[in-house]
Amino acid sequence: MKRYSTCKEIQQLVRRLLHEGWTYEQGRRHGRIQLKHSSGFVAVPGTPSDHRSFVNFAKAVHRLQAGGVP
Repeated sequence: MKRYSTCKEIQQLVRRLLHEGWTYEQGRRHGRIQLKHSSGFVAVPGTPSDHRSFVNFAKAVHRLQAGGVP
C-alpha cells in the first residue's frame, strides 16, 4: 500500500479519490492529485504540521470538484 500522507484522514481521502478516478502524481516535495480532464490540482501534504490540514485539503478538493480553482 502506497503512503500518500502521514495524516490518516488525508490518506483515506486520497485513496477514496483515486478509487473514484482521480490521478496522483509525485512531485519533488509534495504529491498532487487532480481530476481526469482537468487542469487544476490540489497539493497533497505528505507531513502536515497544521492541525487543520485535513479540513483545508478537503475544502480544496471540494472547490476543484465544483469547478473552481483551489
